[in-house]
Parts: sequence; structure tokens; C-alpha cells
Amino acid sequence: MTFSVRRARTADVTGIAQLLAPYVAERILLGKERVDLFEQVQEFRVAEAVSNEVVACGALHVMWEDLAEVRSLAVAPENRRSGAGSAVLERLVTDARELGVSRVFCLTFEVDFFSRFGFEPVTDELVDDKVFAELIRSHDEGVAEFLDLARVKPNTLGNTRMLLHL
Repeated sequence: MTFSVRRARTADVTGIAQLLAPYVAERILLGKERVDLFEQVQEFRVAEAVSNEVVACGALHVMWEDLAEVRSLAVAPENRRSGAGSAVLERLVTDARELGVSRVFCLTFEVDFFSRFGFEPVTDELVDDKVFAELIRSHDEGVAEFLDLARVKPNTLGNTRMLLHL
């Protein structure tokens, strides 16, 4: 399959929502309201097939000075194993480097996939108490998952916390 990875546009939000829907239904990814996708569109990269169809997506959300999270990495079921998800992840890691982030975090069921890119499972706290106190002020559900807050525990059961040092 031939595709290119590019920054997402507002016109891609419908396609991104469609890519995420099956993963949300299976409780693999957090659901996002369409308004949230529009607000976060600048964080997304998409893999676009030559037919102009969005076949994969992913977002990089900066959480702190040295830390970002890969979010909403999804590939259309018929395009799995095409390299589209890998290409999107590689671009997100490049974006993290360009932003000056030194660590990239993910919360995933796909341990083998992320391991191929140098992500390693972690069990220890990723931020100190001072940064934790700042991050807890965020209303973002992904930050709540990162902090492992009790209110999001049902969303994170079975997930593995992984970290990539850049």
C-alpha cells in the first residue's frame, strides 16, 4: 500500500473519528467527542492513501517540559500490517524530538508494536511530586490516565505503561 504521512487537517476529523470508533467500542482507546478532535487536530498526524482516504492516525500530546504522550494511534482494520501505523508513530516521535521533548509515553495493549520502536514498559512514577501536583490540575482524561487516577482505572485495566527516551 502506498500512503503518505502528513499533519491532520480539520477535514480529516470525520475520518479520524471513524478510525477511532472500533477501538473505542472495544475499550482499547478513550472515546473523544468530535469537538475534542477539532480542538486537538493540530496534535494529529494521518497516513493518507493515494485514494485520499485516511488509513491511520495518531496524536502527540505534550504533557510537560520533557514529556509527551502518543495518543489515539489507530489503523483501519483492512490496513493493519501495511506500515501505516508505524509510519505515523515514527512521525510522532520525530515531532517530539523537534519539540525538544526527551521522553515519550504511551499507555497501550500493543506492547510488541511499541517495543519495536524502543518503548519499554515502566512501573515507576514518571514525574516527581511537584510536576504531579501541576498535572493533576488538568481536565484532560488522558492526563488522568497517565497519572493513574482512581477515577480512570476502568479505562486502563490491562494496559501497559511504556516509555521511550529520546
